[in-house]
Amino acid sequence: MVAKDQILENHYGYSKDFRTALPQLLAVSVKNLLLLGYGMSLGFPTILIPAVQNPVEGEVLRLHSSEVSWISSINLIVVPLGCALSGVITAPLGRRRAMQMVNVPFFIAWLIFYFSKNTTHLYMALFLTGLAGGLLEAPVLTYVAEITQPHLRGALTATSSMCIIIGVFTQFLFGLFLYWRHVALVNIIFTVLAVIALCFVPESPHWLVSRERYNDARKSLQWLRGWTTPQRVDAELRDIEALYNKKQEAEGKVETVYERLSHYTERSFLIPFFLVSYAFFVGHFSGMTTLQTYAVSIFQMLEAPIDKYYATLILGVLQIVGSGGCVLMVHYTGKRPLTLFSTAGAGVCCLLVAGYDVYIQKSILPPADNSTLGTIVTANNPNSWIPTTLLMLLALITHTGIRLLPWILIGEVFSAQTRSGGAGLASAVGYIFGFLTNKLYISMVDSLSIWGTYGFYGIISLTGCIVFYFILPETEGKKLNDIEKHFAGVKRLTNTVYRSLKRNDISKLQDLKGATNPSFEADTTYI
Repeated sequence: MVAKDQILENHYGYSKDFRTALPQLLAVSVKNLLLLGYGMSLGFPTILIPAVQNPVEGEVLRLHSSEVSWISSINLIVVPLGCALSGVITAPLGRRRAMQMVNVPFFIAWLIFYFSKNTTHLYMALFLTGLAGGLLEAPVLTYVAEITQPHLRGALTATSSMCIIIGVFTQFLFGLFLYWRHVALVNIIFTVLAVIALCFVPESPHWLVSRERYNDARKSLQWLRGWTTPQRVDAELRDIEALYNKKQEAEGKVETVYERLSHYTERSFLIPFFLVSYAFFVGHFSGMTTLQTYAVSIFQMLEAPIDKYYATLILGVLQIVGSGGCVLMVHYTGKRPLTLFSTAGAGVCCLLVAGYDVYIQKSILPPADNSTLGTIVTANNPNSWIPTTLLMLLALITHTGIRLLPWILIGEVFSAQTRSGGAGLASAVGYIFGFLTNKLYISMVDSLSIWGTYGFYGIISLTGCIVFYFILPETEGKKLNDIEKHFAGVKRLTNTVYRSLKRNDISKLQDLKGATNPSFEADTTYI
């Protein structure tokens, strides 16, 4: 139990009930429509690649292997460009308007896919989806962090990655029933819905305060905290104003460009940036990124005991189940246990796949002659269910933690001054790792075989488990201001997950509330 002064420091007087949480859930859900569309752009190449490699009669597009490799990765290498511009665009436009604007390139890209006549058209569409995917990073991630209360932030942030995964899954599902050009048309519907729905949620109160639009910020907080009265949000609004006015009041001037850039050389930025970048590295090189991209081909060559397309569909379902488990559990377990479990589990799965490949080579059947798919493939292999099951488990386990971790951290570990820019830069690093793991996969299998490739993935995952044990603080339920102080070296976070006291446990302390704490956002969470 925390001390009384800590309870008072955290309490803004909001009721911890469904009415208070509902508007935050609605705002995050609307934002997730944008991420659903982005997930569709990531999953679309999975159904596009086999369709243009072996086109049906009447299809004008037929791609060679070298062109296909770019189909699987060109959008990922373009994303960092969008990420680099993301923070710059977010600041003047605002979170909500920026999220609406990034739907324009998505809309154009889906039309280009539908009417494409040559490879150049496909590359143009993929370029646009990658650019839009990068542009949405900063506004999406900062919006969630800035509108949610700490006890809801972890779970609601985790829904972002979950919706991207659902978007990928929809492409697997649509691909079973629709031609790929028709799938592109269907995807446009979700893009339009996202733009319309964003008109009905408020702008981030933090961005409004940074633009000195205090009345609009008060109205935004009233909406987000349960459509409440102006008086109920005054305390939180004062804290937000104090956060953004503190430096300007101290210096008596607006920051110059040089002063803004200087924030990116401070400890409070560099350490979180390394943490998030390393989380992206482990997440991509845990074997899941390549499995998702090359799912159909991998299951075909593994001679999966079920149809390759249905195996891919099951893979998508397991990703959603794992992500859902993360969303439900993170509030109770915290991020550290989920991360340690998922990295350790991924490492074990990858090493078992590698061990199975070695066993097959030495003890069972001669390998098939297919250098680009490694040695695990054997003719009439009665044990093909083993690697298939292990890869299914890999999808489930990684999505309970490490695949979602960097996207949760990215919205809460950076300081107020570097949150938009830091989110964009860290996202760019993440997509560079995604591009590298996809682009290097075939070459790694050619040179290292399956056992070498998945052995490498396993070592990366297990090493990540050890490193995260020492460097990953528990941020679940903690105030953003306290997280910022931790990375600045001012105040160290404990690894305890903050628990919420019942309303009646603090009712007697309501009248004793002292000075307002200058925290980043309202906090109704207690140990």
